[in-house]
Amino acid sequence: MKSVSGREFARIVERRGWNLLRVSGSHYIYGKTGSIVRLSVPIHGNKPLKAGLLRHLVKLAELSDADL
Repeated sequence: MKSVSGREFARIVERRGWNLLRVSGSHYIYGKTGSIVRLSVPIHGNKPLKAGLLRHLVKLAELSDADL
């Protein structure tokens, strides 16, 4: 899986129809109309997301590796 920063991941999910609901500290909370799923994306500068967290977020957002 490609290494992606929180900022890059946030841009990807926004292009896929997710909306920014609120910002809580350094975490951006995204939601999608008609879905109860919430994505909490940590944005800490340009530091890459850790592999496990990235895999979890990709699964919740119903994305594929090709989308990254």
